[in-house]
Amino acid sequence: MLSDPPSSIQGLPAYAELFCLSNFSFLQGASHAEELVARAVQLGYAALALTDECSLAGVVRAHGEAKKAKLPLIVGAHFHLHDDSGGGEPALSLILLAQNRNGYGNLSELITLGRTRSEKGSYLLRPADLDAPPPQLTHLKGMPDCLAILLPAYPGHEPAGVDRLHAQAAWMARVFPGRAWIGLNLLHRAFDDAHRATIEEVGWQHGLPIVALGHVVMHVRSRKPLQDTMSAIRIGKPVAECGYALAQNAEQHLRSRVRLGNIYPRAALQETLRIAGLCTFSLDELRYEYPDEVVPSGHTASSYLRSETYIGAHRRFRDGIPAAVQQQVEHELMLIAEMGYEHYFLTVYDIVRFARSQHILCQGRGSAANSAVCYCLGITEVDPARANLLFERFISKERNEPPDIDVDFEHQRREEVIQYIYRKYGRTRAALAAVVISYRPKSALRDSGRALGIDLAIVERVCKQHHWFDGKADLLNRLADSGLDREAPLSQQWASLAQRLLGFPRHLSQHPGGFVMARGKLSRLVPIENATMPERSVIQWDKDDLEELGLMKVDVLALGMLSMLRRGLELVGQRRGTVFEMQDIPPDDKPTYDMICKADTVGVFQIESRAQMSMLPRMKPRRFYDLVIEVAVVRPGPIQGGMVHPYLRRREGKDPVHYPSPEMERALSRTLGVPIFQEQVMQVAILAAGFTPGEADQLRRAMAAWKRKGGLEKYYERIVGGMLARGYEQSFAEQIFSQIQGFGEYGFPESHAASFALLAYASSWLKCHEPAAFLCALLNSQPMGFYSPSQLVQDARRHGIEVRPADVTLSGWDSTLEEFVPAGAAPGSVRDGARPQPAVRLGLRMLRGLSAEAGERIEVARAVRPFASVADLARRAHLDRGDLQVLAGANVLGVLAGHRRQALWEAVGAVPDRDLLRPTEPVEETPLLAPPSEGQDIVGDYRAQGLTLGRHPLALLRTQLLAKRFIPAEVLMDFQNGQLARACGIVTVRQRPGTAKGVLFLTLEDETGNVNVIVWPTLVDQQRREVLHAPLLGVYGVWQREGEVRHLVAKRLVDMSHLLGKLDTRSRDFC
Repeated sequence: MLSDPPSSIQGLPAYAELFCLSNFSFLQGASHAEELVARAVQLGYAALALTDECSLAGVVRAHGEAKKAKLPLIVGAHFHLHDDSGGGEPALSLILLAQNRNGYGNLSELITLGRTRSEKGSYLLRPADLDAPPPQLTHLKGMPDCLAILLPAYPGHEPAGVDRLHAQAAWMARVFPGRAWIGLNLLHRAFDDAHRATIEEVGWQHGLPIVALGHVVMHVRSRKPLQDTMSAIRIGKPVAECGYALAQNAEQHLRSRVRLGNIYPRAALQETLRIAGLCTFSLDELRYEYPDEVVPSGHTASSYLRSETYIGAHRRFRDGIPAAVQQQVEHELMLIAEMGYEHYFLTVYDIVRFARSQHILCQGRGSAANSAVCYCLGITEVDPARANLLFERFISKERNEPPDIDVDFEHQRREEVIQYIYRKYGRTRAALAAVVISYRPKSALRDSGRALGIDLAIVERVCKQHHWFDGKADLLNRLADSGLDREAPLSQQWASLAQRLLGFPRHLSQHPGGFVMARGKLSRLVPIENATMPERSVIQWDKDDLEELGLMKVDVLALGMLSMLRRGLELVGQRRGTVFEMQDIPPDDKPTYDMICKADTVGVFQIESRAQMSMLPRMKPRRFYDLVIEVAVVRPGPIQGGMVHPYLRRREGKDPVHYPSPEMERALSRTLGVPIFQEQVMQVAILAAGFTPGEADQLRRAMAAWKRKGGLEKYYERIVGGMLARGYEQSFAEQIFSQIQGFGEYGFPESHAASFALLAYASSWLKCHEPAAFLCALLNSQPMGFYSPSQLVQDARRHGIEVRPADVTLSGWDSTLEEFVPAGAAPGSVRDGARPQPAVRLGLRMLRGLSAEAGERIEVARAVRPFASVADLARRAHLDRGDLQVLAGANVLGVLAGHRRQALWEAVGAVPDRDLLRPTEPVEETPLLAPPSEGQDIVGDYRAQGLTLGRHPLALLRTQLLAKRFIPAEVLMDFQNGQLARACGIVTVRQRPGTAKGVLFLTLEDETGNVNVIVWPTLVDQQRREVLHAPLLGVYGVWQREGEVRHLVAKRLVDMSHLLGKLDTRSRDFC
């Protein structure tokens, strides 16, 4: 039995709440699980049960909070059982509470059963599932090791209700003998006395003890307006129309024990303690077991991992394994064996081996790149022989948690890897981790506005005004921007409710690729439900929940650049007549680094953003490790920690490089004495402050969470005091600690940067030496990256690459290369070095609205014989009216029908008949239509495929723009620093990084190039409509030039969009 809390000695009744919903009972619970636990502790409850509806999604959060507060947490759930089988069993609602580990497993399996037999977001359970479950689930009969509480309907005192309650109670007593109760829920409603009398009579007749329940949906009564709003959202009506669907009062909160003692019979309150005393299960009892089929017979996990590691090591180091690497491998294998993680590494190795067998490009990254074992197994590509490894960044004894290996796969082929995992382990042993989709400003405004009955047009107008960077305080400002009175009571109420909804979970989605796999049934560890995507399953816990409980997750992630690189390397290999892979790219290629130093990196991985392109001419990378630093330094951590400028000044020789001790030189020499990487912070803590490697990893984890959870202050004395004790000056120690704080949750690991730098270099080499293959592969891998296909095509054309239009008589689904063969030369007779770059033929995939299936049918039909006419194309490729109009509108029928207007006319008449006339070819006279103007063609190109191969739209507007003294981009490039300047262009990118302190960056494109624009926060606020919504923008400002870095600092913005007419342009907005 649980001991009474201290306050019960003073006469207050002891109490454990056994019916409590968090906001993971979506749109029912109005409080976070942590808030419920904290309030229960404040009220002196003996225990708290979290009983969300058919869900355990919130229990880990509650567990973490309850563990800190030392409040016993009971794991449970409540269910509504529906009898649609005709078997005569009563439909009912009940709570199930786990007594021990077996009971928890049964509860988790029952939730899985209900969720997986229904669509995402719903469940279906019947009384028979507990009384006579399916053959494969007979162990769930009667739910062993679970306690059951019947939830009677309210008020239930009418004859039909009493009869129904008798049937339900009889069923409960039969199915859960000795483990069943009947719940009494008193909420100061009109029929509470009759309800209580009915329950007491039924409970006495069927031998069911009565237990007090609160049906709690909020931790304090002040959440009632929010709870009503959520109910209205759930029902789909405004609050004013919900009537009796809303709670009659605010009693469904955690009430004081004095109040409970005045409402419930003492015996019913004491029964809550008896039940709580019978439930001893804690989530800390969960133990993960790794899949074991990855170990072949005749091997132990350790022997097989060692064998495969050294086989891989000999393959990696053909001239012999360096002594330092072998020492590192032995150190890692010893620690892996000591921690029992062999199966984890072998599981990831098996997945990577499958991908490589299917020629799917993949690469491990993150902390795994600190592992020599991972390198030898082919999981990562960061060579330990030239890296500064810190394995405790990956695994440490002190952390006692499984490592986290992230593996990126080609984004267009990752599904093959996912389905391999499901085939190997089955849907009962493998599932994706969840992602909790929470209310963000727009969704909170939209849902709360509808619940308040605000006109939908006004709701949408306000939502369009709001952007991700607008904080809570900006909600009222957005209402004002939309023409509403911000002081009006309705506006105040709307903003208040939207603010409270922010951060509340809306639903569970699937993690991008975080897989959880188990040796036995995963559903006995955590409930599984169907994902929205077919053939996908998802558990009810997210990555933070898994980390809290120390459960293994393998990240099978998608990366578009890997798809692009695989395609690009295949194209290069085809041109060169041999297999060409990433390891065939020559290292330290001077022309490649020359290109990078000029920031000519449109389309290149990682170093293509505005911030990176501004940094490249200052950094001037000349070797691989320079790229590693480049990738990491343009990150929030180094920026907020004030490390970027000191590093640049030292790199440029403006400031001396100084180390206060040989130990610090050892940790920081590779970054000129400035800590840039997470691993360096750990090394400083180890070498200068006396931390063990495991303690340093705990520091890293505290750094990652301190802005959300705090907890970094406790390291202050340890770091500063440890450095002072070792002879460092106070000022230097304080500086190191402040830099650690600056890193915050954005600190970037060196291992991660090294993995990304490999891809950055490979893609840069392709752009430099094989620009046509680079463009072709990028176009075929869309959507991905920072730039639109239009920008990629224009950049390639500026580099001399010919881009040819899509043509239904030549184009496949993918874009292709078309080689130039000099007149009189035999194909293949020209050496690679003398061969000009091929042209890029756009593929049919570029056409908006054309399906891949239609594109495939066109290719198949054309392979039989060329098309004779549009009608012949339509008939043999089985195209419908929509397909033909897309093709005609994109101007790809030119060879068969002439210009765009003529093609559209013929397309209408070429739709195949679906009756007896289908095999015939009707002869109709085609009128001669006037061709469209150049401007109309450009508008049609943008509408059909988002780009044009004709003149740039601004070339047609240049005369008007010059009259307003707007200067072309190529002319602006020669302007001097501080010179007044004007630019006008199509907005292609809007970006507002979280670390830019409100500064917004724009990219304007005209017929001669791009202009980068800086817009200060005050101007963003003053001209919000222009900066966020204008497709064609004029900018008056001051030219800023520092070396090769050029910007236009905006002083005034003018919306010039009226000049575009019907031209449809779309920017890529990261704001």
